[in-house]
Amino acid sequence: MLDYDELFSLDPYGLNAQDKSLLYRRWLRDLSEHHRKLCVPYDRLVRALGENPAIPVRLFKEYDLRSIAQDDVAKTMTSSGTTGQRVSKIYLDKQTSFRQSKALSRIASSFTGKARMPMLIIDSSAVVKNRAMFSARGAGILGFSMLGRDCTYALDENMDLDIEAIESFCERHHGERIFLFGFTFMIWEHFFQALRRRGEKLEIDGVLIHGGGWKKLADQAVSNETFKRVARETCGVEEVYNYYGMVEQTGSIFMECDCGHLHASVFSDVAIIDPTTMEPVASGRGLIRCTSLLPTSYPGHILLTEDEGEIVGVDDCPCGRKGTYFTVHGRMKGAEIRGCSDTYERR
Repeated sequence: MLDYDELFSLDPYGLNAQDKSLLYRRWLRDLSEHHRKLCVPYDRLVRALGENPAIPVRLFKEYDLRSIAQDDVAKTMTSSGTTGQRVSKIYLDKQTSFRQSKALSRIASSFTGKARMPMLIIDSSAVVKNRAMFSARGAGILGFSMLGRDCTYALDENMDLDIEAIESFCERHHGERIFLFGFTFMIWEHFFQALRRRGEKLEIDGVLIHGGGWKKLADQAVSNETFKRVARETCGVEEVYNYYGMVEQTGSIFMECDCGHLHASVFSDVAIIDPTTMEPVASGRGLIRCTSLLPTSYPGHILLTEDEGEIVGVDDCPCGRKGTYFTVHGRMKGAEIRGCSDTYERR
């Protein structure tokens, strides 16, 4: 039986590779058995592909994959997409949703600290209006909001700066450490660039966490270093952390440390897969396979992404965090374009 009290008692980055491997071997066996019993399509996949297959994330667009009864669905998550695209649907019961939120909090607070800070959300409140059907953006906002207080939206429904709300927020929390959160492209286009066009600079002592895709910024030749520099120039924020994650494994995010590496926590892991052989590779680039111990309401514990990445090291990052650390090189050539800040609709 899966003992989640045991899992959450662990330091998010305190388990070395050998101990983590033993933990995952046991948990993934039990998770696979659980989903085979309760999700017929997943059982068929196992029969066809063998034990613990990596499910391509695109299958969540084609099929309803859930391991709970329809009456037990408390929340449905959807991936982002342009008009006309199919979106992934991820079905959560209360237990899975709670675990994902708790894991997200444990991971992020190890970077920001345990104290809840005043929070400025670089998005519009319109994104989170439907609490039963969440987009990837809405899920990220509500998940990270648990780390903040006096959560204030910096953009209006037209994705324009809400200067009055921002100035009021800054006045209320003058001298305090601020937590800023948003999705990468939205922050760049609708916050940094909007402040530049107005000729304004905010003086914020705080930490900025962002994620959700880099394709549009890469097309504009905006690097991670450039993003951080502009954060300092427009807002005065020195601490900027990128993260890698997806709606299909909400909560199991991979945070970027001060050394510029994305880290797998105890709640998740990564491997690099050769797209021609579908076998793990020890070095070099390949498809990113993400593993999470959190989902029991749907078979999302082992997923094959459409992103290209590379393992940098294990257990020896100068930041001191144990586990695998890696880098993402972007969407694999020919993969479907998606991502909660790469493609979005104005709502």
